[in-house]
Amino acid sequence: MTGLSALLIFVGLFLLGGAISFWKQKLPKSVIAVLGAGAALALLAGILRLEVWT
Repeated sequence: MTGLSALLIFVGLFLLGGAISFWKQKLPKSVIAVLGAGAALALLAGILRLEVWT
C-alpha cells in the first residue's frame, strides 16, 4: 500500500463520517450528497491505487 492510496482511503472514510454526521443532524440533502460523492470518489481512487490489482 502506497502512501497516496492510504491517504485517499483515509480522506474517503473521513468524508463518509462527515456525511453520516450531517445526515443525523438533518442538514440539507445537497450537502450530504456532495460529501457522499466525494467520499465515494476518494475511496474508489484509493482502492484502485492499491497494488493488489497489478
